[in-house]
Amino acid sequence: MIKVAMTGVYVDDVARAHAFYTGVLGFETRQRVDLGDGTTFVTVGAPDGAQPDLQLLLEPGEGPIAEPYRRALYESGLPCIVFSVDDLGAEYARLRGLGVRFTHRPQEQGPVLAAVFDDTVGNLVQLVQPRR
Repeated sequence: MIKVAMTGVYVDDVARAHAFYTGVLGFETRQRVDLGDGTTFVTVGAPDGAQPDLQLLLEPGEGPIAEPYRRALYESGLPCIVFSVDDLGAEYARLRGLGVRFTHRPQEQGPVLAAVFDDTVGNLVQLVQPRR
């Protein structure tokens, strides 16, 4: 069986991304390795043992491939990643209370309720909750 082990998100600033994804979104640090050239390899994941083998790599977003890709997604209003939540209304309220800027309020989108926010490091992120 093949499973997803890691996926990446290009970010403007790895340290700021790490602070946002852990301090605001509530992820936990899985790996943080100084690569010695001023670059840090950082992964985060869901807390409390949920999805223990799945990591999100916070990748530097500069460069001839990453920067145009990231900018095009953002300018098109497309999220770079989708996270699931159990209660979108509660998570929306919690994040708004922490100052997170949403570009789309919670709304029905086919089989899910969805909202989109700015992760402060160059990306839009979508939250979804399956409709019951």
